Amino acid sequence: MTAYTHGHHATVLSSHQWRTAANSAPHLLPHLRDGLSLLDVGCGPGTITADFAERVGTGRVTAVDAAPGVLAEAEKTVAARGLGNVTFAVADVHKLDFPDDSFDVVHVHQVLQHIADPVQALREMRRVCRPGGIVAAREADFGSMVWYPDPPGMDSWMPIYMKVARGNGGEPHAGRLLASWARRAGFTDVTASASAWCYSTPEEREWWSESWGGRMLHSSVAETAVAAGHATREELQRVYDGWKAWAASEDGFYSVLNGEIICRP
Repeated sequence: MTAYTHGHHATVLSSHQWRTAANSAPHLLPHLRDGLSLLDVGCGPGTITADFAERVGTGRVTAVDAAPGVLAEAEKTVAARGLGNVTFAVADVHKLDFPDDSFDVVHVHQVLQHIADPVQALREMRRVCRPGGIVAAREADFGSMVWYPDPPGMDSWMPIYMKVARGNGGEPHAGRLLASWARRAGFTDVTASASAWCYSTPEEREWWSESWGGRMLHSSVAETAVAAGHATREELQRVYDGWKAWAASEDGFYSVLNGEIICRP
């Protein structure tokens, strides 16, 4: 399995912990109801997982991630909300350790863009989903991100990140490829949609600039960029300064388009 490009530095986890089912799984929520069994693939720190657990009520949620450390954070998140219908396991999405037809719903969010074989991952999710169930995926599309203004430094962060992600075997344009990947994985009933995150208030700009500008200085993205010769520490500092200049602008605006799919085996 490809190593997670971003790692789990605090700058990265701050973004993951912001996510909820409402702001990150709008395509799936209308399909959830009490009593369902749900597999949450790549659950991260568990904020979306916990929302799912509340939605399925008497049902059950199984949350898996490749990183044991972040699973411990997910367990804390779920425990803090008093939820007793979630179990956790370390798993490789390319080869899920569950029998065929195990779950009513299989969900993945911002994972397929980072892994070696997203089509194989979707095949595995299809395998463990029961007939009549749902496989749901949502991925950002870095090529569709827009921001204003564009101070010095902001112009170079995307090319650097693209080199890092692709060098690690990932696909930053995953959002636009989801439906294609799903059909290659054997799905014939695929509904594609899109929704966006938007950051424009002073608080949102400060947080988002520290999350992304900060990870370009401190996370695995920065370490890989330097080690692979994609950028120097000085260039990464310029990127960070650009993010902070963007955040300081009262006209600052940033939008992230996400592709989504609902698939029925």
